[in-house]
Amino acid sequence: MAYLEVLIAAIAAFALGAVWYTALFGKTWQAETGISEEAAKSRVAVTHGLAFVMMFVLAYSTNFVIGFHDVAEQTFVHGAFHGMLSALTVALPAVAINYLYQLKSMRLFLIDGAYLVAFMALQGGVLAALKL
Repeated sequence: MAYLEVLIAAIAAFALGAVWYTALFGKTWQAETGISEEAAKSRVAVTHGLAFVMMFVLAYSTNFVIGFHDVAEQTFVHGAFHGMLSALTVALPAVAINYLYQLKSMRLFLIDGAYLVAFMALQGGVLAALKL
């Protein structure tokens, strides 16, 4: 397995998260979580570092699934489909269970869940496209 592909996919997901949780949904997400600016900034290196490691793990597992297909079948759309499918059938239900028990809002679930689906689709697309 080419670890450079996985690293690039993790970087793409991280970049999407930067836009998602600042320009697109930053204020709403912050209001829904109740996390203050000060609290968010106090652990920014640890939070972002561990989040990136988890994105790398998810990219690795998505790359494993994509690897079952012939290289000739690899396109961005094909990989995005597998990333999205993995998010919808594995990752999203796991997050939903946690949010249900923690009594999190539907709005927060939609922000975080949509990001999860979007970034895993992006990772899958990037991974498949890099195989060509």
